[in-house]
Order: sequence, then structure tokens, then C-alpha cells
Amino acid sequence: MRKLIAYFSASGTTRRAAIALSLITEADLFEIAPAVPYTAKDLDWNDKRSRSSMEMKDESSRPALKEAKVDLSGYDMIYIGFPIWWGVAPRAVNTFIESNDLKGLRIVIFATSGGSGLPYAVEDLKKKYHDLDITGGRLLNGTVTEDII
Repeated sequence: MRKLIAYFSASGTTRRAAIALSLITEADLFEIAPAVPYTAKDLDWNDKRSRSSMEMKDESSRPALKEAKVDLSGYDMIYIGFPIWWGVAPRAVNTFIESNDLKGLRIVIFATSGGSGLPYAVEDLKKKYHDLDITGGRLLNGTVTEDII
């Protein structure tokens, strides 16, 4: 079974978790990278006018990505990872999902978080993308020692 890990990481925490998971699962890596990288000011969730706050306030926001599409031919499973923002996936993850045909793939969600749990973020994605096979994996805030499924 061929696997891909697609991850969004604003500060490097989720990137480290994705790399560790890829070593354990022997999955390929794809970074969901914004066309314009986030600055520390963009990520200031205390500032209601920061870029991240504005994106998360707007349900229809879909930030442009450096590379939105990925060749998924040959993959059976995709892990999608992200830091939890405002209880859910950052809007860049929505851009990625909506830019690719993920039907027929098993999708396993993982995240990093400073305080939110994973279940609400997974349920939110399932509700938005009810035609996809989305399963929750784990929060990967610490050392990754095994596959998350």
C-alpha cells in the first residue's frame, strides 16, 4: 500500500511530526505550503486583524498554495496533518482538499495543538467533505513512535 503524508505547518511543529510519521510509515511527504508564507505577525491569534484570524473568521477563505495539486495516482492512503486553528483545520488545508481528487483514498487526519483536541477538527472535515473517507488518527504533540492508525 502506497502512502502519502500531506501536511501544513506554520511554525515547524507539524512538519517535525509529519517527518517522524513518514519515517515510521515509509510514506512520501508533500508540504501544503502557502503561496505567501506566514510571518509571526500573520500568526498572532490575539490580533483579530492578523492574516490567520481573518482567514479563520471567513469560512470561504481558501489561501493560495505554492503547489495546490499533487499527483495522487498510485496512492491508497493519505495522511493529512495540520496545527489546529480555532478548533479546526487551517483554511490552507481546505484549499488542498478542494484542489485534489481524494475520492477512493483512505484519509487519516493528524494534528498538533496547544490546547484543542482532534475530534472536533475531524468532524468538521467530515461534515464539509462528506463524500470522502476521512478517519481521525491522533494528536502528534510529542514523540512519534508508531503509525497512528
